[in-house]
Amino acid sequence: MPNTHQERHPFLDDLANDAELISSVLRGPVVGRDEIRRVVDAVGTFYAKQTPTFMEIVGSRTLLEYEAILTSGERLNAAVIIDRDPDGSIPRVSVRMAPVDAVVSLAGHLKSTLSGQLPEQLFL
Repeated sequence: MPNTHQERHPFLDDLANDAELISSVLRGPVVGRDEIRRVVDAVGTFYAKQTPTFMEIVGSRTLLEYEAILTSGERLNAAVIIDRDPDGSIPRVSVRMAPVDAVVSLAGHLKSTLSGQLPEQLFL
């Protein structure tokens, strides 16, 4: 029997219109639901494999950790902190990544993909 249950994304489904994303692969915040989705969708195309390793909700915050292998072969570790308002919307998401070589590689791919779609000063 096929699985017809659709899982909700840990944060994309509940982003506030003016939500903010900060990340190790960007120089500054990305603001706005559509812009954040554009960045997250682009980053996802650079992952050959992504494995969640931890998720815990504490009060209004969710901590999600995962490991990934980039399409270029580098291994990446990430910690995502998701802030949730009392109404359930998400105003802020912070994504911290390491090691630096994987971060630089991912940032370069992101710049190549989204240059012209986001302000140039956001890219490393």
